[in-house]
Amino acid sequence: MTAVEDWRAGGFGLYLHWPFCTAKCPYCDFNSHVGDQIDERRWARAYRSEIARMGDELGPRVLETIYLGGGTPSLMTPELVARVIEAVQAAFPMVNDPEITLEANPGSVEAGRFRGYRDAGVNRVSLGVQALDDNALRRLGRMHSAAEARRALEIAHRTFDRVTFDLIYAREGQNAAAWRAELEAALALSDGHLSLYQLTIEPGTAFARRHAAGGLRGLPDDDAAAGLFELTQELCEGAGLPAYEVSNHARPGNESRHNRIYWHYGDYVGIGPGAHGRLSLGGRRWATETPTRPEAWLRQVELEGQGEAPRTALAPTDAAAEFLMMGLRTREGIHLGRFAALAGEALDEARIVELEALGTVVRSDEVLYTTASGRRVLNSVLAALLPT
Repeated sequence: MTAVEDWRAGGFGLYLHWPFCTAKCPYCDFNSHVGDQIDERRWARAYRSEIARMGDELGPRVLETIYLGGGTPSLMTPELVARVIEAVQAAFPMVNDPEITLEANPGSVEAGRFRGYRDAGVNRVSLGVQALDDNALRRLGRMHSAAEARRALEIAHRTFDRVTFDLIYAREGQNAAAWRAELEAALALSDGHLSLYQLTIEPGTAFARRHAAGGLRGLPDDDAAAGLFELTQELCEGAGLPAYEVSNHARPGNESRHNRIYWHYGDYVGIGPGAHGRLSLGGRRWATETPTRPEAWLRQVELEGQGEAPRTALAPTDAAAEFLMMGLRTREGIHLGRFAALAGEALDEARIVELEALGTVVRSDEVLYTTASGRRVLNSVLAALLPT
């Protein structure tokens, strides 16, 4: 496969961003905004216009996945979700069994609303549970209770064939015994997929400001957080949900097809405020992005007929670096020949040998993998492999 056709090895998906939430979580650095009096008719027109524009540009590519992320997409009405999915189906040929995911917060889950999403075409839901402990949920700024989270999961399991949910660990005051109990409860509630993220203090968030002011004193130190990571791998592996990516665990066959497009360095369309994309066109790979402010994006679509910022052509070495950074997050690793085709040169053999000796990577049939210990120190592995 040539570098021009490289994206076919990763697949093709579409991400649509709904930017609104009922409240901004203090740890969140996503492009989300608290909004009211949202005119869904304007948003439907803008989304459908952008979807049609991208369909016209990309032509006959077969779309495999749709992901409605945010923000809180479960604040969209089922009617708006249906109009979006209908527009995608009209703009792109699709595989027979596309994965269509919608993110939801437990506090916005209603049985009738979920049935409406299912009837619109959604077949996978991702719930932002984040914790199964009421005190932890309050500290995380979440608007739902643990009981509401469990109820939302019950409704989701009855409505959709595929359900996943997120938890955050390495929280304030959390020790190994508490995390073990919470994760065991989560595994009992799971039907095959969990996303488990260590709490990180992201710049520009309320948590970052609080931390800089001397708050969040009960966070686990690096050694304790590493112990929680190890415990996570042990419990999930034992329950039949091994890590297929640094933070994602699934029973074989239940992996997120959309996220694997990112990790396998496929192409994906990004639509909506703050959405990013990667597109292979004219023999180059392009990075796309959009205005982050909801009203700015909406006005641009309405006035200019398109909602993108100028695209950036990625240099071959930059595309290869992205491929490496994404692929080594996964248990499947990367094909060394694909890296060489993207970069125009192979990875440094001596550096690979050094990392093999350290036990952080292994090779098999021209595929390079990170080991479990390598994924724990992924940034160091990448720094060693990428040319300076």
